[in-house]
Amino acid sequence: MAAFEAGGTFRALVLFLLYPFICMVGEEVGLKIMVFVCFLGVKRKSFRVGTAVLPKFFLEDAGFEGFETLAKFGRKVGVSALPRVMVEAFLRDYLGVEYVVGRELKVFRGYFVGLMEEDKEEASLVLQRMLGEEKQQPSGEFVGIVGRNGALLDHQLFSHCKDIYLVSEAEKRKWSQLSREKYPKPLIFHDGRLAFRPTPVAMLALFMWIPFGLPLAIIRTLVALLLPYKLSNPILAMSGMRLKLTKPKSFLSSSSPKPELESSSSKPKGLLYVCNHRTLLDPVYLATVRSKPVTVVTYSLGRVSEMLSPNRTVRLTRDRERDARMMEKLLRQGDLVVCPEGTTCREPYLLRFSPLFAEMSDDIVPVAMDSQVSMFYGTTATGLKSLDPLFFLMNPFPSYKVHFLEKVCGLSKCVNGGQSSFDVANHVQNQIGRVLGFECTRLTRKDKYLILAGNEGLIAATAGNKSQNQSLVSNRATAK
Repeated sequence: MAAFEAGGTFRALVLFLLYPFICMVGEEVGLKIMVFVCFLGVKRKSFRVGTAVLPKFFLEDAGFEGFETLAKFGRKVGVSALPRVMVEAFLRDYLGVEYVVGRELKVFRGYFVGLMEEDKEEASLVLQRMLGEEKQQPSGEFVGIVGRNGALLDHQLFSHCKDIYLVSEAEKRKWSQLSREKYPKPLIFHDGRLAFRPTPVAMLALFMWIPFGLPLAIIRTLVALLLPYKLSNPILAMSGMRLKLTKPKSFLSSSSPKPELESSSSKPKGLLYVCNHRTLLDPVYLATVRSKPVTVVTYSLGRVSEMLSPNRTVRLTRDRERDARMMEKLLRQGDLVVCPEGTTCREPYLLRFSPLFAEMSDDIVPVAMDSQVSMFYGTTATGLKSLDPLFFLMNPFPSYKVHFLEKVCGLSKCVNGGQSSFDVANHVQNQIGRVLGFECTRLTRKDKYLILAGNEGLIAATAGNKSQNQSLVSNRATAK
């Protein structure tokens, strides 16, 4: 995982080819080889795999029985043979580990050199800190997380433990997987391209698929851009793409002679489609089910994605008055699509909806979107966003669900209830969340980028504010 996400496909391929040799040389030497391949030449400041990518896979690999045992103790110490940059964020944020003792990576001029160093002084400092704070507590009150096969049992920290829990591989295989409901805090944001656990067999399938998947993604793109909907839709379906459409009984297709939603000449404005945001292809799928292009307003979109989009895209400025005038003008020209979350979210959660759309139109059609992939995620916070659609289309069977909901009145039609634009936005968010089975949150685009990229999505945040920002984000991750 670290090799692919931090170093790219070629580095991951090199590690995969070395895997048989790594299995033969022993655990310690094999670990050093893997660390060398994964980290050699990687820039230290840009390495965020340990905080943005790996916690998801560590949680999915965690056993409920082990987590339940760990939760019984007050203060916890994590001891790992892995580099600390890989495990520290997961242990602190999701397991409540107070101290993390791991191996440090050597750095030269801001780049990892792929070598680990044993910092024995760190373990002694941690031990002194634990036993010296407040009153000396029995060492049995601390829990150490031991490496595989008890390889770290000779660590000096474990000599102070009253009890040691050693779990064999056979016992671990009998554990049940830790369910999402049992996570210490919700896993709402994560980054990275791989959508599966990178086992040797799964990575073999990946490298065998890439020579076919890349040309297939290019063909799918050309078909969608160059052919009319009546031809492109069946061709894309035969290529493996899946689309499920659901609409209410009152909804009539835009191709009907007198559609209920679009034919009234008395309405000076077009329809405003309000969607949750899963990938950059949300408006493309919306246009596909309507069989005609739509106008899309977006807060940020790469130039490449903008040029390749089959829909007209208009950038918003984040100036409320200017954006309102722009949307007002576009609605008088026709139908408009907006994703008020402002950014994508992979997990079954909805970010806070910006309320501006509620003031723009009286004809609001909520659209619930969901996408499923098996190999690559079509979103990223730290990578090249222009490649997001390509990665999505590289999946063997990418699927989308588009669910139209009943129309919702805008702010001007809700004056009797004394509602504000925030109330309308929350109502639309709750309606979409109910249909998809997603949980509504108060988190925003800014929160996502603070967690995954260490900045606000526009300009880099200062290092001194990062830990404080992440703490604030954690406190805000509560459902409405």
